[in-house]
Amino acid sequence: MNDPTDTARPRPRAATTARRRWWLADGATIVHRDLLALRRNPSAVAASLAAPLGMVLMFGYVFGGALSDGSATDYRMELIPAVFVLVAATGAVMTAGSTALDARNGVTERLRSLPMRRVAVPFGLAGSQLLLSVISLAAMASLGLVVGWRVEDGAASALAGFALLLLFGYGLTWVGVFLGLAIRSMETIQQLAPLVFAFVMLSNAFVPTEGMPSGLRTLAEWNPFSAAIGAARSLFGNAPVPEGPLPLAHPVLTTLLWSLALIALFAPLTARRFARAE
Repeated sequence: MNDPTDTARPRPRAATTARRRWWLADGATIVHRDLLALRRNPSAVAASLAAPLGMVLMFGYVFGGALSDGSATDYRMELIPAVFVLVAATGAVMTAGSTALDARNGVTERLRSLPMRRVAVPFGLAGSQLLLSVISLAAMASLGLVVGWRVEDGAASALAGFALLLLFGYGLTWVGVFLGLAIRSMETIQQLAPLVFAFVMLSNAFVPTEGMPSGLRTLAEWNPFSAAIGAARSLFGNAPVPEGPLPLAHPVLTTLLWSLALIALFAPLTARRFARAE
């Protein structure tokens, strides 16, 4: 005689599968909604590229010769990977702004009232920004090719470089969604942009860390953006891995750990913040 509990065993697994299916479906709905909004407002993509484009023109052509002892072409080879990381940072700020705007306009409260998985909404917001990051990276890579940037270490390594950049940007996006839900003020979010830009400047993005004062050099070497920039330069074959402390000597591993840590920390914090009614 069959044990009657045998027929009951698959039910929890089936219920879990159904919940995950609805969770993914709800997240895909949010991604679709954000992409529709982006199609009606394509200037958002242009705005996310404005600062990186300005950095390419200013540092690549105005300051590049002076910063690299006359070899501006070599300088641009190292500059473009840094601009890729700047694109990821800019995307996080834009995500914070759009999330805060939704909160101010009551969209967040409306989504919270719908019968959908609470974590699906921030998951969808992060997913739509990930797709936008793909578009932004493609645009900046095209610009890089125009100004002389080249992949010099093989297609597989280059794909790994872009994948790592997207993962790092995805981790930053979760920080942006959390800040947008927590701050809920567009004016305050706008003040974050210069701070994030300054954080990128305090890295190896535009000048080597060797010439910095001791305390500032330590901050720059342990800056997560320095590791991400070093990893991109290494995977694209644009510069060798420099000697230095752990983040600079092992930039790929460090960036991978930073990305996973940001997602592991801010994904549950963001879901909890979204579920909490104001």
